[in-house]
Amino acid sequence: MELRLFLIGCVIFVLAMFMLCAKKYFKTLNSNFFFKIIYSWLDTLWTSLIIASCIMFFFVQAFKIPSGSMRDTFIEGDHIFVNKFIYGFRIPFSKNGKRYLAFKNVNRGDIVVFQCPHEALTLSERELGIKKDYVKRCIAIAGDVVKIENKKLFVNGIYTNDSYAIFNDVSIFQKFNLFVSQIKYQEAWKSGKFISIPMIFIRDNFGPVVVPKGYCMMMGDNRDFSFDSRFWGPLSDKHIKGKALFLYWPIKRWRII
Repeated sequence: MELRLFLIGCVIFVLAMFMLCAKKYFKTLNSNFFFKIIYSWLDTLWTSLIIASCIMFFFVQAFKIPSGSMRDTFIEGDHIFVNKFIYGFRIPFSKNGKRYLAFKNVNRGDIVVFQCPHEALTLSERELGIKKDYVKRCIAIAGDVVKIENKKLFVNGIYTNDSYAIFNDVSIFQKFNLFVSQIKYQEAWKSGKFISIPMIFIRDNFGPVVVPKGYCMMMGDNRDFSFDSRFWGPLSDKHIKGKALFLYWPIKRWRII
């Protein structure tokens, strides 16, 4: 979105500069009322769009909750502001996704907005080049050992009885031995191959896996109905956009996150 605003601003800037040149060479345009109005609007518009795109890219961006995977923390249609600089500034158009001047690292419990990883997209979405954002909670960082037993989440062997996690499906899918070794299990999860495995083999009994360096693990608070890192693998740092800051709409649900 911010890139589109920036490009539109650049196009309008070119138009404004063209009109400015025309104004210098054709003196009669100086007294033309409509020409002055159009130029004034274009000059204001390109400045506003480029400033807005920079704010959205580097600092704060609005985001709409698209699904129920974060219930009851968020519900569908909630609007939040995302702090985009707290995890560091990303260089525009860079491919490595490296961030600079980070105020903090992603921690367990952070609600994070990120670009949907390639593995989580459907085949048709990949072919069309569609990009979309997700919002989930970070439940583990690099080096953590994650295991789920009968819906109970364990991080580094410690049961995390998170008050924000909800379970709306009373059924528990039992564990299946999908791979011949733990190494194969880890490699398949890290490479996003779990996406092709039926959900019932993964949702309620998962791992153990080790979150690799440069990655974190994301899960929705609505644990039974969340499409998250259990299925498409660990999230690379380069996909992270920012941390949820506060919920601003609807007004009756306004709060700092």
